[in-house]
Amino acid sequence: MADVKLAYAASSNLTVTNLHGLAASTTHVTGWESDAIDNTTNKYLDYLISGKFTVESTGLSAGDIRVRIVAMLDDSTWPGGFDGTESAETTPLDDEGGTNSGTRLGALIPTDTTASQVYYMAPFSVAALFGGVCPAKFVVFITQSTGTTLETTDNQVTIKGIYQTVA
Repeated sequence: MADVKLAYAASSNLTVTNLHGLAASTTHVTGWESDAIDNTTNKYLDYLISGKFTVESTGLSAGDIRVRIVAMLDDSTWPGGFDGTESAETTPLDDEGGTNSGTRLGALIPTDTTASQVYYMAPFSVAALFGGVCPAKFVVFITQSTGTTLETTDNQVTIKGIYQTVA
């Protein structure tokens, strides 16, 4: 009988150039979009997404950091203003309702007014957000409502592919 086991790919940190200094959005409509994560080659069963975010030292208000996953709608179409390119997004979807319906919430991290606080995000499953099936292509979309920007360094988003081995 075959022995099927879970296996993990090496972790990979996404490019977060435009996440550094990300402006606050009280409605969570504007934020940061990652480069597209293309699973059509690796064909992982799932991805774990984790990260850490550092808030500025002044001007803080209690809010939250939201991490969403946005799947490509078909073989070439992204919802709203998403395009699969790492960037700061000013209007990816029209309003908070549009953001909520066009994306899947992976993590909601409450924040307080502690200066230069680092917030860690435990890994979450992408496939779990889509009924147990990992999308062929997706992006990570992050918004925050801390009243000020994220720090210009020390922010990180990490992905880890999950697959099975058979011996």
